[in-house]
Amino acid sequence: MFRPVRSAAGACIAHLPSGRRRLAALIALGMFCAGVHAAEINHYQRATAGYRYSFPRDHFEHPEFRTEWWYYTGNLRDSAGKRYGFELVFFRQGQRRGPAENLSAWRVDDLYLAHVAVTDIGGKRFYYHQRLNRAGPGVAGASRAQCRVWNGNWSAQWQAERQTLEATADEFRFRLDLGSAKPPVIHGLNGISRKGEAAGEASYYVSLTRLNVSGELWLDGAKHDVTGTSWMDHEWFTNQLAKDQVGWDWFSVQQDNQTELMLFRLRRRDGSIDSYSAGTYVDAQGHARHLARNEFSLTPKRYWKSARTGASYPVRWQILVPSLGLSLDAAATLDAQELATGDQTGPAYWEGSVRYTGSASGTGYLEMTGYDKPVRIE
Repeated sequence: MFRPVRSAAGACIAHLPSGRRRLAALIALGMFCAGVHAAEINHYQRATAGYRYSFPRDHFEHPEFRTEWWYYTGNLRDSAGKRYGFELVFFRQGQRRGPAENLSAWRVDDLYLAHVAVTDIGGKRFYYHQRLNRAGPGVAGASRAQCRVWNGNWSAQWQAERQTLEATADEFRFRLDLGSAKPPVIHGLNGISRKGEAAGEASYYVSLTRLNVSGELWLDGAKHDVTGTSWMDHEWFTNQLAKDQVGWDWFSVQQDNQTELMLFRLRRRDGSIDSYSAGTYVDAQGHARHLARNEFSLTPKRYWKSARTGASYPVRWQILVPSLGLSLDAAATLDAQELATGDQTGPAYWEGSVRYTGSASGTGYLEMTGYDKPVRIE
């Protein structure tokens, strides 16, 4: 069991037990990165074994690494029993463009991308938006000093052991208060989550696997008081994917028995599953156990085809983890939860709310990339 190091920084409160755009961030970011040369990328550090985590420091920015994301997903229910899913994601990618003597507030050292989405499960509607900004004079950023991550008026604000998420879009807005029931979980082995054999094909990957949520969701002008659970991933790295990896499938599982499960499988160009696919099981007390590729299986059972991109996504799966006695059926709460900009500049991806039944029951989220075109991180 990883035990976080106590930080001396008082601004964010000494130790926050609360506290990934996974690779998919670069789906949308990739089109903005053509001007970054390999020599510039080499200025950034790579994820290596033996990193000493410290909280709250590591809940915030790591500018010495090229890419970083903060990923919030969750399932909510209002007082009338209506169910919703939500996603709020902040991405940072280092650019370091322009001469060093350029002191302008608009200098592009980092680009900040954000996604927000709401799934109206009963109404069978899915809404999503994205925005891209440079840091500018406070327009977007991630700040340990301010204890927040933000992009315009979308934000995650930390106060002691709690977080507040806020986002406003055309069809919806929400304000959600989050409190973690468990300490941070470090995924992988020796402090890193490996994605490939080569040096640096790895990330530092932290999750808060059970965040209790209460707050307000406005949808089509109507206010809903909501409660539920959320999951947060925070991941930072400089390069991750191997050249023959074309996409991945990622699952978060929050079981009703207060245990959690994270699984991902990396798909290779020849259709096989990469041996660096892995997962983590978290027991009811918060103790984490690493799961290797040969300890679980993820089998697609039903596909949905997007009319927008033509991609076919598996929206129902069988999950088996024999060592844990788990046999789960994962089904999307709504098939159409694809995020696609329509500009064809990068691959689309599917991310949405799912329900789990079988040997256990629960809720969670599923992310699938590389189904319309391979994901490339350059």
